[in-house]
Amino acid sequence: MTSNIDFKELGDYLGDPVVTTAIVDRMVHHSTIINIKGPSYRLCAKNDFSILF
Repeated sequence: MTSNIDFKELGDYLGDPVVTTAIVDRMVHHSTIINIKGPSYRLCAKNDFSILF
């Protein structure tokens, strides 16, 4: 699963912090969480791609 919403903000986004906590708990139980910070690589690729066309 990928998301641009942080776990701390999901309760506000989904509207119910208790239910959100239960959902997130089940999703991440046996998961590896990788947080990537920095500029979007897709934007760099888009800019480079536009030169070709």
